[in-house]
Amino acid sequence: MDIAQKVFRHEFKYYLNALEYVALQKKIASFLPLDSHSFDEEGYLISSLYFDGIHQHSLYDKNNGVLNREKYRIRIYNGSDQKITLERKSKNGDFICKENAPLSKREYEAILNGHPEVLADKEDVLLKDFYAALMYRNFQPVVIVSYTREPYVYEPGNVRITFDKKLNAAVNTIDLFDEHMISQEVLLPEQVIMEVKFDHFLPDSIRQLLHPERMLRSAISKYVLCREATFQNFK
Repeated sequence: MDIAQKVFRHEFKYYLNALEYVALQKKIASFLPLDSHSFDEEGYLISSLYFDGIHQHSLYDKNNGVLNREKYRIRIYNGSDQKITLERKSKNGDFICKENAPLSKREYEAILNGHPEVLADKEDVLLKDFYAALMYRNFQPVVIVSYTREPYVYEPGNVRITFDKKLNAAVNTIDLFDEHMISQEVLLPEQVIMEVKFDHFLPDSIRQLLHPERMLRSAISKYVLCREATFQNFK
């Protein structure tokens, strides 16, 4: 998809310690509802299989601060195969765009086993682009990233405030459904990542809840954190 056709949003990220998380979560939970996909106040488990090229450009573009970049990932929720989604996350300066398309379990397994031709006849633009990345840019699955997401929503400004906890990297598999997956926790147990996403503006009511000017924004990439964790395991 041409960049002019993509819908970009703001995305701010922050590291929180345990005390900061408890204080903010209590305020936000009293004002905003949880995302409708949440089973309870803990939210839900997100697991994503990331892909990268032979030159690891998704990794190095992030670490080198390249303003325009993109990543492909296949995502599932709560370990279920009922919803398997291909996503492309594009970054343009301070703005992000997420596109998605559904995959069947059969298509997922074919891709994982090195048979991208399962996508050859797809009409969806994202699936066609992913097929080209697999076939002609030698994209390969590289790491599974998982975490528990506690998401709150606010309709004006299309605001999402999420607390991501228990960030883990799989160290022995690239199969999202591997029953013998071994994971390594990447953050300190008391660390939480807060993300604030919105369209054109952050409403004053949300600003008064968060006071973002008092917090330090961080260029956090769960993908990079987990890739680096897997590198340490294979030194």
